[in-house]
Amino acid sequence: MKSNLKKIFRYRPAARLWQTFKDRRGFTLIELMVVIVILSILAVYVAPKLVGREEQAKQVKARVDIQGLETALKLYKLDNGMYPTTEQGLEALVEPPESGKIPEDWREGGYIEKGKISKDPWGNAYIYLCPGSHDDYDIVSYGADGEPGGDGENSDIKSWELE
Repeated sequence: MKSNLKKIFRYRPAARLWQTFKDRRGFTLIELMVVIVILSILAVYVAPKLVGREEQAKQVKARVDIQGLETALKLYKLDNGMYPTTEQGLEALVEPPESGKIPEDWREGGYIEKGKISKDPWGNAYIYLCPGSHDDYDIVSYGADGEPGGDGENSDIKSWELE
């Protein structure tokens, strides 16, 4: 094959060279079978490692969401000198609060980039308490079951336990 390519490159002009490669269409049955076997072997080894990771991914997303909310709360405090109260909730990061102590320097456009507070990966609202029992504020996702406590996929994700 290598010597054939040398001959093609040495003796044929570019137009004829292109025509030679253009005339060879498709793959042989053996080439297709080899590719299918290789993909099958990869699927056998990779698929089991990916299956069952959905719950773990949801827990990671909840942690990331809580860290994002914490960042927005810190920006809110920088502008206003205080965190939103429990009554004002996380919605104070999106729209100026209308109850409690009204912030004077609330940032136009809010503190959350998307303009809305997302729910946790299981479709439940994040629990926000200010003042919190562990920090200045507490943010909690109750996990898959939506109830306090639990193990595994039902375990709570708490702002004061994040690193």
